[in-house]
Amino acid sequence: MIKFFFLAFESFRFAGQALRENLLRTILSLLGVTVGIFSIIGVYTMVDSLEANIKNSLNSIGTNVIYVQKWPWLFTNGDYPWWKYFMRPEPKYDEFKYLRDNLENAQAGAMMDFAGDVTCRKNSNSINALCQGITYEFNEITEVPIIDGRYFAPQEIESGKNVAILGATISEALFPDSDPIGQTFKMKGQNLTVIGVQEKKGAQIADFGGAPDEKVIIPFLAHKRIFSSGELTGDIVFKGYEEDEGLYELEGEITGLLRTKRGLKPSQEDSFALNRPEAAAQALGQLFGTLRASGFIIGLFSLLIGGFGIANIMFVSVKERTNIIGIQKSLGAKNYFILFQFLFESIFLCILGGLGGILLVYLLSFLPLGSLDIVLSYSNIVFGLFIASSIGIISGVIPAWQAARMDPVIAIRSK
Repeated sequence: MIKFFFLAFESFRFAGQALRENLLRTILSLLGVTVGIFSIIGVYTMVDSLEANIKNSLNSIGTNVIYVQKWPWLFTNGDYPWWKYFMRPEPKYDEFKYLRDNLENAQAGAMMDFAGDVTCRKNSNSINALCQGITYEFNEITEVPIIDGRYFAPQEIESGKNVAILGATISEALFPDSDPIGQTFKMKGQNLTVIGVQEKKGAQIADFGGAPDEKVIIPFLAHKRIFSSGELTGDIVFKGYEEDEGLYELEGEITGLLRTKRGLKPSQEDSFALNRPEAAAQALGQLFGTLRASGFIIGLFSLLIGGFGIANIMFVSVKERTNIIGIQKSLGAKNYFILFQFLFESIFLCILGGLGGILLVYLLSFLPLGSLDIVLSYSNIVFGLFIASSIGIISGVIPAWQAARMDPVIAIRSK
């Protein structure tokens, strides 16, 4: 252990000496490592931050849930066979009630529908919003964080009463100087009473199901009365139990009941799609994995250039310290001592370059990029230093081996 610290100290001393004596040459050589680590860790950090943002948005549409819809979520590189699903019927309200009453593997179930770009007015104030109609158990599927007021009562949902929960942005726009609870506003010619306001969430890269701050939530039957005069249709969602890993039991139960409800024969295909947010997360995970691999390959070219620069420094360092190597070996220094001394120096120089790249990524995290919050994780820092150390080993092993094999007599006589 003492020898290890002595080797490390000697290597740091020689590396520091090389930096002082040939500052410009060393900085230019380290620049390749800095740019390479910045490229790799920068891409990893951006992708990790984007992935965390999107996954957080996916959580807003529920976890451990299955959506019953007309259209499947397909994440493929090929064409989307829309013609195959075009003639399918939309899920109906009576189908939702049938499933809700007969499913044994569901914690909760809800039905919802959306209407986009709806104008909401209060006196001279107006704003366009996304209006979402929901049934009562929607808040058990996904969180509805009420900061002021309350959630819907069962009677309000069942009767389709004109009550609403506002997103934070909608509330601020319609009622800038007053408490919105108990007040009314107009939407599509209808008066709606505000019973709650959601907690402000802020903008995100992707808001699946709509940005909560810009949304108006009303009872499902009220939504259908205001926006549609046809059948009561929409999206159905059920939340499974934690012990149903993969939701296979719930999926099988929904499939069987809904096929029975729609009178499908055994030879007929399902006329509905069962979609899960986990499928979207898996597809996004593959995409982000490709982005990471691409960033690593691009950064690797810069690292190779930096590695050549470090190898050049080490060859020059070996040549400049040939006399010292001869003296050390004549005094009994072993070959491994000389080898590790130069190898540690190479690693130290690469780590310096790597720290420079990581510092640049850290500074990048302070740049304002809209709703994307860039976070440099400890795992990426460790990974960056590991890559830098690996380049140091690869770049320094040949010069270090050359120094370790020198004949002490010839080395001492050299100029």
